[in-house]
Parts: sequence; C-alpha cells; structure tokens
Amino acid sequence: MKHSENTQSHQHRPANKHPHVVLIGPTGAGKTTVGRRLAGFLRMPFYDVDESLEAATGVSVNLIFEIEKEAGFRLRESRMLAQLLAGPAAVIATGAGIVVNEENRQQLQQANTVVVYLKTTVERQLERLSHDKRRPLLQVPDREQRLHDMAAVRNPLYDAMSDLTVPTGQDNPYHMARTVYRQLQSFLATWQPPERNPE
Repeated sequence: MKHSENTQSHQHRPANKHPHVVLIGPTGAGKTTVGRRLAGFLRMPFYDVDESLEAATGVSVNLIFEIEKEAGFRLRESRMLAQLLAGPAAVIATGAGIVVNEENRQQLQQANTVVVYLKTTVERQLERLSHDKRRPLLQVPDREQRLHDMAAVRNPLYDAMSDLTVPTGQDNPYHMARTVYRQLQSFLATWQPPERNPE
C-alpha cells in the first residue's frame, strides 16, 4: 500500500506545479459524486473518465461494451486516461476497473498525481447498486458473487496504487467530499513530487 495513514510518493512523477487528484475504487464507492464536490472545494476542474469517453465517442459505455467487448472498452479507457493526465491539473474520477490494466497503473505512477482510494464493502455496494442497469459487468444473475470476484482482484491493486485511502460509509456525498478534502489538504501540505529519474 502506498499510503493509508502514512505517505509514500510515486517514483517517476514530473515535478509539475500542482498534481492531478485521481479517485480510484470499486463500483458504487461514490467516485463521481464525491469527485464533483471535491473539485469544487479544491477549485479544480472535474472529469469522469467514462463520461469523457462517452462525450468523445458520442455513444454510451454500454454500447462500447456491446460492440467492442471489454477489451475494446479498456483500450479506449486507457487512451482517455492518458489524455486527461496530459491536461491541466484536475480531479479525475476513474472507472472501477482502471487499475486492472498495467498500462493504466504505469500512467498513474508516471503522471503528476495524488491517487485517492475510496474504499467500500461489497455489502455497501449492493445497497447502492441494487437497481443499477447501467454498468455492463454487473448485469449478471449473481451480482454479489461478481462483486466479490472483482474485489478479490482489484482491492489489492487499489491498495498498492493509493496515496490516500478514505473509507466510505453512510455519509452523504457532501460530507464524504469534505472528509477527502481535509485528508488531502493534510497530505499535500508535506508532499513533494520526486524528480523524474534521468533517462
């Protein structure tokens, strides 16, 4: 784990003036709703990777999955992540599966980012996603088992990638965003991006 209560820095981030704040975590953790409010507190732009991809392609993520399958979607997702990370500092909400792709993990480590892991439980996910018809990977008969299967693969990756880990509970999005904001401010007060290693 890169950071929960203690801090560790990415090894290859360029020392830009201000880092991106990238939210990672499971489906239903609140990355988009919390991210919008957090961006307001930080006075930074906000982007959701899936929403940006839909805006760029003119079609829904569901349709991309249907036509190009998960592999096609992941390729487009990686390209969109790279585009957002190449832009001005922003709060970026990622899809839950962004960490499964090694290229994405490398992008997050090499870019000037602070990665915040919004941590939740499968029980909480089931509560929030009980009526979800939008997320392609959850349209299965046994949604709980699918969530457990994804957690087994993804949770260790979230832990390994994160600079900050913030558990999500029963708080509303505003209070959750305030919690993330306070922890982020404390973290940034002492954080310095390391110099990029010489080529």
